[in-house]
Amino acid sequence: MPYFEKIPGKRIYLSPIDPSDAELYAKWMNDIEITRWLGSYSSVFSLPAERAWLEGAVKDTNNYQFAIVLRDGNRLIGNIGLMDLNQRCRKATLGIFLGEAEDRSKGYGSEAIRLLVDYGFRWLNLRNIDLHVHSENARAVACYKKAGFREYGRRHGAVFADGRWSDDVLMEVLVEEHA
Repeated sequence: MPYFEKIPGKRIYLSPIDPSDAELYAKWMNDIEITRWLGSYSSVFSLPAERAWLEGAVKDTNNYQFAIVLRDGNRLIGNIGLMDLNQRCRKATLGIFLGEAEDRSKGYGSEAIRLLVDYGFRWLNLRNIDLHVHSENARAVACYKKAGFREYGRRHGAVFADGRWSDDVLMEVLVEEHA
């Protein structure tokens, strides 16, 4: 797939998403190790549904979705986006996932987050970017903290996965705190 370096980083860059990647997205979204943390673990994702989601995301002006592309080999490794953008209140919600287990715990996620947060503050004029994360997803919580997010609240027992309840952790970063 052709990727375009919209937001450059050191080891990765963020590119506009491409609906022709739908097959890879469908594979990832049917991987329980990915979707268990996205809150969609019980869903089944078809190729036509993923293609429709990607095509819709390209046109949606309240969401900024990007492909995370590894510089080494120009390989798609995940997705990151700012959703529910509210220009009046200058806020948005961040979401991210890395598709292949081999690409996790290498710092790609925190680099992608830092790039997108900087883009949100510098180019979209946002003031507040938040996210939700399962309390049991320690790797993600550490990644978000590394990227400058801090916890501002919890919904206790609000997430059900693997037969048990856990907390929904609310995290945010403000433009004033962003370095």
